[in-house]
Amino acid sequence: MLKRYQIILEDWLNEYIRFLAEEYDFSYSEVIRIGLSLEFIDTIVRLYPNYRPDITKADIAKLLNRLVVDKISKEEAHRLLSKIYFEARKAIEYRMEKTKKRRVRIGD
Repeated sequence: MLKRYQIILEDWLNEYIRFLAEEYDFSYSEVIRIGLSLEFIDTIVRLYPNYRPDITKADIAKLLNRLVVDKISKEEAHRLLSKIYFEARKAIEYRMEKTKKRRVRIGD
């Protein structure tokens, strides 16, 4: 479920998000969701080297390239983005579970 939040951004970051929104023909909010999802996947893989997502950086680059170069349909773009969101959610759930287990061990 999507919820509305207010965030404060530096001008340069706002300009880049607007640029990406135009380049990929997505909403401002969608660009932020995509960026956060990609960064969370990358960060969690770095924090937990044993975690292996079902999507690699190379796969993600290919997906994003298809959005721009191949000019795929909105439906196909939605499917590709859904895969990124799904992988981000799995990575986040993995990290939260690992953190929860670590806190339980520390509290014992």
